[in-house]
Amino acid sequence: MDRIRIRGGRDLRGSVRVSGSKNGALPILAASLLVDGPIVLRNMPRLTDVENLIRILNKLGVAHEWHGDTLILEAKDKTVYTAPYDLVRTMRASFVVLGPLWARRGVARVSYPGGCVFGHRPVDLHLKGLAAIGGTIEHVDGYVTLGGRPSGGAVFLGGNMGSTVLGTANVLMAATLGTGTTYLESAAMEPEIEDLCHFLNACGARISGIGGHLLVIEGVDTLHGCEWRMIPDRIEAGTFLCGALMMNSDVTVTDCNPMHLLAVVDRLRAAGANLELGRDTIRNVPIQKRLRAVDVTTMAYPGFPTDLQAQFMALMTRADGVSVITEKIYPERFIHAAELQRLGAKIRREGATAIIEGTEELRGAPVMASDLRASASLVLAGLVARGATDVRRVYHIDRGYEKIEEKLQCIGADIERISDG
Repeated sequence: MDRIRIRGGRDLRGSVRVSGSKNGALPILAASLLVDGPIVLRNMPRLTDVENLIRILNKLGVAHEWHGDTLILEAKDKTVYTAPYDLVRTMRASFVVLGPLWARRGVARVSYPGGCVFGHRPVDLHLKGLAAIGGTIEHVDGYVTLGGRPSGGAVFLGGNMGSTVLGTANVLMAATLGTGTTYLESAAMEPEIEDLCHFLNACGARISGIGGHLLVIEGVDTLHGCEWRMIPDRIEAGTFLCGALMMNSDVTVTDCNPMHLLAVVDRLRAAGANLELGRDTIRNVPIQKRLRAVDVTTMAYPGFPTDLQAQFMALMTRADGVSVITEKIYPERFIHAAELQRLGAKIRREGATAIIEGTEELRGAPVMASDLRASASLVLAGLVARGATDVRRVYHIDRGYEKIEEKLQCIGADIERISDG
């Protein structure tokens, strides 16, 4: 099993490129089940989550070819309708095949999903939405079987924690091949959903209201293939920014979309960061004093993303003062706090809130990654910690960061991947 070793304290300098969006890629991959003919996806990240979803699609009759960072997909066998447990259990996002599989093949049988272990993340809103547009649902032996036919209707997808991103994608994709018009209220507004809508329209779908909370989908008979370029990964960009600030280094994050990160930029500037925003770049200019502690509350887009909460916590361990981080999307998403404490961080948790007292020094130690974003926070902490930090279970980080150690090496970090056999 691999681990990542970081020897902290090295100054960072230069440019680091952001890969294509993981969270944007997964629903577009699943959309290949809807399409007749090949789709060509450029700037596709080579990640474990991407490879795992491709394996599921292969089982469902979708052929694929890689050409560098370009992926070509085409549904060849349209008779298979079961996504098995041994593949779906590897990540929660794989449940997003349910809607398109049902819409195109008339029936879908998908195992309940697995994924990161930071609290209960139900799929009830997915099923509620699919039932509202004509789906009939059965639960047998850990599988969901979806029958009937998408016929349109009015759907409200809001929940206790806000809109559901994957639930929006599932219902949205199914509705594109419906026999009527679907009104999807309280739809997620994340850039990844907006990009999915534009991709589907390029394939012949009729979706309006893109970027807003109400999506209107007029069903069509068929969708055709197209060429598409993945949007940049805003979470990866935010992760690198947090690392640059922790080291107070002159680092430019390239090939990103600053407009997708305005909530993050706002909090970083409130902490005292000097950030220069370009058309597709964000540069951190070193400052003369410590960052100051600021409070953050995670919210659905365009609010501060839950997927950057752990990285921001790592940043606040080095800030001057006391910060409060409130998690309103996944209230249990604080497993990384205990591992940051092993490095000397001063963190106290109270329910869905973490209170961080900044310290001038972290110390290297062995730590264990518990999920994708937690692993990124531990790598960032290792960059500034005195001595060596070993991050174990790095298969988590490979789910969402493409060759993170190589990218950090290129801007000066002393970091390496070690295989223990």
